[in-house]
Amino acid sequence: MDAVIVYESMWGNTKAVAEAIAAGLSPHLQVEALEVGSAPSASSLDVALLVVGGPTHAFGMSRPQTREDAARRGGHPGGTGIREWIESAGDGLSLSVAAFDTHARHPNLPGAASKKAAKALRRAGCTLVAQPESFYVEGQEGPLLPGELDRARTWGEHLAGLLPESSRV
Repeated sequence: MDAVIVYESMWGNTKAVAEAIAAGLSPHLQVEALEVGSAPSASSLDVALLVVGGPTHAFGMSRPQTREDAARRGGHPGGTGIREWIESAGDGLSLSVAAFDTHARHPNLPGAASKKAAKALRRAGCTLVAQPESFYVEGQEGPLLPGELDRARTWGEHLAGLLPESSRV
């Protein structure tokens, strides 16, 4: 596998964005999008690109409490989130990474899970290949705003172009 996208999704919006990013990457790289609960540990990955994404909760990455709140509101969070997945990798990762999140547009609250994830990945030893990216949903549960899946596909194409030619299909 050339690229892996590890995502956390409660309402399906982040999953849809991950799949759109994968569609943008797939003409250039062999890519797999994995829900965080079924993803292998980051330390075991041998890929040209790791993309990590999740919803913005309480100004950053989800926590057990925010996932419980999402479940009470009808969401379908898994038992673990990208915060715990990144933390479990420890230090010494030497992967090229990018991070994205889904973020409420109305109300437009501060903070972004992608920025927190990028910071945690850099601390773990990864190299950020692009600035963190937010994709917008209406309200807390969504749906995604018009055009966001197209923007995600385009971002995936952009990410593929940032990698050395030898990494591509």
